[in-house]
Amino acid sequence: MSDPALPIEGSCRCGRVRFAITAPPLLTMACHCTGCRKMTASAFSLSVAVPPEGFEIIAGEGDIVIGGLHDDQLQHQHCDWCKSWVFTRIPGAPFVNVRSTMLDDPAPWEPFIETQTAEKLAWVTTPARHRFERFPPMEDFAALIAEYQGRPR
Repeated sequence: MSDPALPIEGSCRCGRVRFAITAPPLLTMACHCTGCRKMTASAFSLSVAVPPEGFEIIAGEGDIVIGGLHDDQLQHQHCDWCKSWVFTRIPGAPFVNVRSTMLDDPAPWEPFIETQTAEKLAWVTTPARHRFERFPPMEDFAALIAEYQGRPR
């Protein structure tokens, strides 16, 4: 399956917050950490890493609030009305993590890497090509992004 044409749009559950991805995604991920599992009420969270300049809020910017953790390391952005976890900003990271399940068409975005497998539920499997017991070091992302970009589409 080929990547969808840009822009790629999505929204929170109620639709108040809408966003557009205007640059090719860098990487797709599944995170198995306990925090992600609790915030998604699922076995893992799914995300598409997008360059910051390729992500824009197109409606409802005033409806976005910080949720989940309230610290300087992770800024989980939620819709204030429906409480959907829409995206995460990580200060200093070269990407914004957009929850791929918030995309209008989430089907093409299977995880390329999975993180925090040390915390994953034993019965969970994904088709990810790379697995990390914790988060990969930030310096490893350049090679992972290059490999993701070079994958057959």
